[in-house]
Amino acid sequence: MIVDQRVGLRIIGKEILGVILLMAGWDLIVVVLFQVFHQEWMEQPSLPVSLIGSALALFMGFRSNSAYARWWEARTLWGAITNNCRSFGRQAGTLLGDRHDLMYAIAAYPHALRMALGKEDASADIQRLLPPYMQDAIVNYRNKPNAILYQIGLGVTEEVNKKGIDGAVHGQIDRILSDIANAQGGLERIRNTPLPMQFSALPRTLVNIFCIVLPLSMVQTLEWITPLGSSLVGCLFLVLDKSANDLQEPFSGTPHALPMATMARNIEIDVTQPTGDPTAPPLSAVNGIQY
Repeated sequence: MIVDQRVGLRIIGKEILGVILLMAGWDLIVVVLFQVFHQEWMEQPSLPVSLIGSALALFMGFRSNSAYARWWEARTLWGAITNNCRSFGRQAGTLLGDRHDLMYAIAAYPHALRMALGKEDASADIQRLLPPYMQDAIVNYRNKPNAILYQIGLGVTEEVNKKGIDGAVHGQIDRILSDIANAQGGLERIRNTPLPMQFSALPRTLVNIFCIVLPLSMVQTLEWITPLGSSLVGCLFLVLDKSANDLQEPFSGTPHALPMATMARNIEIDVTQPTGDPTAPPLSAVNGIQY
């Protein structure tokens, strides 16, 4: 996630620079053909293009809202996981009587989740935090985060039966694990359900077509400065398309994705600090980007 606005503008500029230069080159070709070679067929009325641009702007705005809704829902679900992991860590240390192994297991859980959701390799963090007996128990499971929650549930039940803890307390702890599992299910739904083609591939195609037609409706008015005016208008649509495309995949591992490594490390620190053991340092932004 970009946390420095100057870095963000620089990254977006680099990502769309090639397309803008290509668009400016096409605009220049149109101007030369119209002004020098007098290709009158290029003199197209501006009203149809204006109407298309207005409709496309509305469509792009709706698509951007849909993409941001996906990104924000993913961030909200990660917030629920953060809160519930902290609550479970507290109860594992108080109600269950200092079960440090369960505290470290729930600290390893968000690292396993971020590795399952995205392309990040968190195996070193999992091996560092997850108790060895749990690592052996989950080795054959396909869904490692869910397997960790299952092993934690077994550990809670074992402690409840051994110490005769009241069933209401057991139910309260189990409800926290259920809330974590529900949030994980929501994150997996976002990962496994991309935006429909109408909101992903189609907008880019329409923007490209619009940018090709745009100078044809401007050349008779702007003449030699058509590349400037057409490129500015086209840049606006390209930025809208690029922003929505970046937000629609919150687990992509790009600078625009959620900082899952940072969130997982923060959960780890909050959960393991009560054990009294040394904790890993929090992750800082790298060149204005929080990973």
